[in-house]
Amino acid sequence: MAEKRLILFLDSGDTLVDEATEVRDDEGIVLKADLIPGAEDMLRQLVKRGFTVALVADGNAQSFKNIYRQHGLYDIFATMIYSETIKAEKPSPRMFKAAIGALDLSEADIPRIAMVGNNLGRDIKGANALGITSVFLKWTSRYPHTPASPEEEPDYIISEPLELLELAETLNARLSAVKN
Repeated sequence: MAEKRLILFLDSGDTLVDEATEVRDDEGIVLKADLIPGAEDMLRQLVKRGFTVALVADGNAQSFKNIYRQHGLYDIFATMIYSETIKAEKPSPRMFKAAIGALDLSEADIPRIAMVGNNLGRDIKGANALGITSVFLKWTSRYPHTPASPEEEPDYIISEPLELLELAETLNARLSAVKN
């Protein structure tokens, strides 16, 4: 299958991983955790359909390695950007720009990127500040569902991971229509 034009940046906690199930060691490193319902299928389907997926998440690199290796998903991501290695957390543009650079993209590619996350103040605000399409996954009640400011207003809202499949296809079709 031909590679899709749309590129998906995905948060981890409560976007792919159920934070309530995290088991941590004494230093706060996540040793294991469950995925939220539909997250694994969504990831595998996105890749199977030709989408590029990148992890853009706040936390420790070892935590993400542990979780995604546990579920056999570590190699599914085209790149993994962690706040620990970037020395910044979302909504810092450094996180998003690191992912753009790691994928050999430029600012001209920003219209092709969508950021999917569960935190309006971090994921959505950070994406919006750079002109990246923002998708709010309102799966958890752990974080607010109401934007605190216009900068936190998502472009799209989904309730569960599998809803991203249709939205991604729709966004990709729009990109292809603009290109032609």
